[in-house]
Amino acid sequence: MRLRLISCEVLFREMCAACAHSPHQVDVEFLPKGLHDLGGKPMAAEIQAVVDRTPEGLYDAILLGYGLCGNGLDGLRARHTRLVLPKAHDCIGILMGGRERYQVYFDANPGTYYRSTGWLERGKGLKQLTHNTMGFDESLEAMVEKYGEDDGRYLYEELTRYRSQYSKLTFIETGLEAGGKFVDEAAAEAKEHGWKFERLAGELGWLRRLVDGEWSESEFAIAEPGQTLAASYDTAVVRAEG
Repeated sequence: MRLRLISCEVLFREMCAACAHSPHQVDVEFLPKGLHDLGGKPMAAEIQAVVDRTPEGLYDAILLGYGLCGNGLDGLRARHTRLVLPKAHDCIGILMGGRERYQVYFDANPGTYYRSTGWLERGKGLKQLTHNTMGFDESLEAMVEKYGEDDGRYLYEELTRYRSQYSKLTFIETGLEAGGKFVDEAAAEAKEHGWKFERLAGELGWLRRLVDGEWSESEFAIAEPGQTLAASYDTAVVRAEG
């Protein structure tokens, strides 16, 4: 088969490793992590535009290297080529290797912030689509300089309030950590925020099955031409309809 993979760059290393071992020809395009800051329909519209640029009749399927991602893939429509999407809430579940394992860990570890190679490598120092518009990656000093003392401090506190909800940082190890620098960086981030730190073994089988064409109904939603991917709001996470 010839496959087209459209993936979030957060999964760059893991996807490249999976594609290198795929028996099929996989043409890859990575999209900015910053799409997640758009969320919902705006995110889906950006991905739909990339899907729609795919030439008709060239590929057996368009693979999506995402989960549902805050409904950012909800409403995505297959025009002339089938779409294949993991039935996952987000990439954390994919990197853990399955929904059940993710749910068990999530329930047992509330208040956990997750990191992986991609979230560290592609999220820091990257000019995302919302950079300098929403301020998610601005320092306090930069916010004060841009908006003034009172407004700058208020905006910084609001945009970083999420940090108080966490007490732990878990780094998902997939064997692609490049000498341990990502583990060290994640540990330092946890220490900076006063969070506990844990290393958790990841599992890349889900990604390999995606690019190997092993699309079981339990793990993947497949939208045939004319169908739409839709959030299912149940344990299946996402389904094809239409």
